[in-house]
Amino acid sequence: MQSNHIEIAIIEDEEDILELIEYHLSKEGYTVTGFLSTENVEQFLEEETPSLMIVDRNLPGMEGSEFIAYLRAEGYDVPVIFLTAKANESELEEGFDAGGDDYMTKPFRPKELILRVKALLKRSGALAKQKRLKYKQLTIDLEEKNLYIEGKEVSLTPLEFNLLRTFMENIDKAITRDFLRDEVWGSEGEGVNNNSVNVAINRLKNKIDPKNGENYFSPVWGVGYKFS
Repeated sequence: MQSNHIEIAIIEDEEDILELIEYHLSKEGYTVTGFLSTENVEQFLEEETPSLMIVDRNLPGMEGSEFIAYLRAEGYDVPVIFLTAKANESELEEGFDAGGDDYMTKPFRPKELILRVKALLKRSGALAKQKRLKYKQLTIDLEEKNLYIEGKEVSLTPLEFNLLRTFMENIDKAITRDFLRDEVWGSEGEGVNNNSVNVAINRLKNKIDPKNGENYFSPVWGVGYKFS
């Protein structure tokens, strides 16, 4: 399973197909954002940096390859897999000329799509060790061990940084306190009680979301916490 901070955007106007792709990619551990048209996609790309886009050719408003050609002209270089019923040679060539990196014709097997996604992520270098993690307003630099909130640096202790990194690598997953002790405190975790874990999380929360506007941390009864 891949780390879920690898984000994939899907533009597919058939809702059942969109949900099918979202389901299989999410099961692989990817963060997935779906769109039923090209509307709002450019705004999304201004705020997020997906590692890959899966784009249907037959979209309302603007044809998929036209939209990708437009994004390429605007300077976006996100790798693209086209999905389409258009399978003749000239249409395939048209898709690649517009900036597509791979092509799948409908109907397709979800397993093949997953394999093509992995292959393209490897070719693009997205599966190499990532230097930054982004989520909502948060960006952490894994090499420099810095946190930025909306571009502004926020000071964290080494423990707080490791705690935040662990949560950002496990977004939307229920995390036990034992897991946090192992990941964050390491060999010293045996001497850390539940209250100390709770205190560390509260301190981190006060630094990254003092007004609780984002509500990042949710207690999971009988388990621990979830970051979302």
